[in-house]
Amino acid sequence: MKPVTGTVDAAVRERFPLLTRQVNGRPLVYLDSAATSQKPSAVIEAEAAFYRTSNANVHRGLHTLGDEATRLYEGCRDTTARWLGVESAQVTIQRSATAALNLVARGWEHHLVPGDAVLVTEMEHHANFVPWQMLAKRRGIELRVLPVTDGGELDLARLDEFLDDRVKVVAVTHVSNVLGTVNPVAEITSRARSLGALTVVDAAQSVGHRPLAFAELEADLMVFSAHKCYGPMGLGFLVGRAETLANLEPVEGGGEMIEWVRLEETTWADVPHRFEAGTPNVAAAAAFPAAMEFLEEIGLDAVRAHEVDLTGYALEKLRAVDGLVIYGPDDPTRRGGLVSFHDPQVHPHDMSTILDQLGIAIRAGHHCAQPLHRRLGVVATSRASFGVHTTTGEIDALIDGLLESRKVFAL
Repeated sequence: MKPVTGTVDAAVRERFPLLTRQVNGRPLVYLDSAATSQKPSAVIEAEAAFYRTSNANVHRGLHTLGDEATRLYEGCRDTTARWLGVESAQVTIQRSATAALNLVARGWEHHLVPGDAVLVTEMEHHANFVPWQMLAKRRGIELRVLPVTDGGELDLARLDEFLDDRVKVVAVTHVSNVLGTVNPVAEITSRARSLGALTVVDAAQSVGHRPLAFAELEADLMVFSAHKCYGPMGLGFLVGRAETLANLEPVEGGGEMIEWVRLEETTWADVPHRFEAGTPNVAAAAAFPAAMEFLEEIGLDAVRAHEVDLTGYALEKLRAVDGLVIYGPDDPTRRGGLVSFHDPQVHPHDMSTILDQLGIAIRAGHHCAQPLHRRLGVVATSRASFGVHTTTGEIDALIDGLLESRKVFAL
């Protein structure tokens, strides 16, 4: 798939069955990929095929179906590890990126004592903010927040004010789900690790959107979700350095995460299984390799180029709308495939409602980033986000819908 300025390869769009439906009698224009991506047919078919042919629990049954289910589940781990350039034991399978971040916050807290500090940023999704806030209250430690500049980027000129040897954890997003900002995480994590801090990267908006190897981030731990990169819902991942995972405590007890259970004590299974208590979402794990194969077939360089091209086009069109406030960097190469904006004439919820009547799906609200919205001085924003199937014609439809919403509320 080549970078485009007009329409995407029709064969790519045809692989997304939901894109053929109509909403309110109009063709669907789906501009909410940052919330969840649509699923290609191969992913849908792979999940359904598990239930049709191999449905069984994993690691437990000494029968054919159990063996097949286990092979598919562990195959997901192996494929994900290859995708990110790590060993399979460095990949833990979770129910979401949020669950993975909560696991880290709870599983690492025994390393922290009063007087320590955790550093997050003002642009974090709540999933990478609230667990650390909860941890700070539990352990009586300081929560520090690195500010965002007026241009929508991290204020790295002030990093030394916030990062010192009292900071024991640094948690940062790779790509902001509101601003689209691509953060220089390797610069931040390398400085933090030199001071002995644990480094955690939220890569939910970057994995599957660009070529990315875990080693490039220079982090200790990274999380992401399958459903934001064309995979199924209910599946997330915690990827980490082997030595870091070995020092992380499990926070859920139950089946499959144990080595031995005695009346007196329990010992844990090896990493990564000690972090995977209970019955997992095997069907989702069976389907996710199809999403990775789909992206590899297109080529992640092409996926990223298409994203930059569309973002640049959207920025150009939105800037031409009088009075519209656009957030984040001006340069599309410094952004992910999304644009958030505020129209002083139309509340984001009203705009989303009008656009929905036109068959256009965008996101409206605080996008699980209320501290950032307070920094921006607004309660909510409107967000359009793009996928491999998005066309410039769909962005044109967004602009027409935006202008239509102004007409409605001018009455």
